[in-house]
Amino acid sequence: MADTKVDPRSRDVRDDEILAPGHRACPGCGTAIAIRTVMRVVGRRVIVVTATGCLETFTSPHGYSAWEVPWVHSLFENAPAVASGVAAALRYLGRTGVPVVAIGGDGSSFDIGFGALSGMLERGDDVLYVCYDNEGYMNTGFQRSGATPYGASTSTTPAAAGSLGKTEHKKDLARLVLDHDIPYVATASIAFPADLMAKVRRALAIKGPRYIQIHCPCCLGWGFDPSETVRIARLGVQCGLVPIWEQERNTPRKSLAVRNPVPVEEYLRAQKRFSHLFDGSEEGRRVIREIQLIANRNLEDMSASLSGAGTSEG
Repeated sequence: MADTKVDPRSRDVRDDEILAPGHRACPGCGTAIAIRTVMRVVGRRVIVVTATGCLETFTSPHGYSAWEVPWVHSLFENAPAVASGVAAALRYLGRTGVPVVAIGGDGSSFDIGFGALSGMLERGDDVLYVCYDNEGYMNTGFQRSGATPYGASTSTTPAAAGSLGKTEHKKDLARLVLDHDIPYVATASIAFPADLMAKVRRALAIKGPRYIQIHCPCCLGWGFDPSETVRIARLGVQCGLVPIWEQERNTPRKSLAVRNPVPVEEYLRAQKRFSHLFDGSEEGRRVIREIQLIANRNLEDMSASLSGAGTSEG
């Protein structure tokens, strides 16, 4: 038998896979899909800073790392500040052409680390900030966050007698970021990878603070089969509850066109966290009607700024 040797440098991994296979994300994890897509565009010449959260937990269990680039783990609340420090150090050393990418979940971005994020934006630091939005504290037990949508049941806003889940509306963080007058702000969805990758490319070509928010369904926290992740993400866009847009400074906002929107019920029914709204009660029907109004407003807003570059059916 011939002596076969395996080149230790060879492996069944694409050259542009910066987030290596073998990480410990749940099957069907929307966050893993999002960050793999982002990092394919970013490439290997980068320094990444990630806050505590799902991404940090499943990519860096003790003694292991799925990151194939320089990577820093910060606390829940200070990833933007750490990234600002990295950018300042690169500037001091005269190292050009090395982007700094900070990544945080909605818990660290919308809530715990919002002050640090606002400071990074206000200072004008040269950092691309990516928020993976799975609409709750999924790593610590599915608690509600500022990103959790109205009517959703979570471990801290459970649906029960006299309760229809979260009573507050989702914080519109992308709009708040836009109010900082930074060069680039965008929202995206894992259901439309070409759109997401194009936005990452545009952001990398711009200097200063940039922000991309990616909608990332969580099969465990939301309650659906892992095989349904991308379909759920697509429904979120198609019903209007997940508006997709981008805006560069001093230019009109561009939105992804939604052709033939579907009713919000189709999106909500697919997730256990909204199942209490379909118990036949008038209160449940009322909340669904209110959620539909939210979607309608989003659709009207997006239709006023269509980009023509793609549609929700693409």
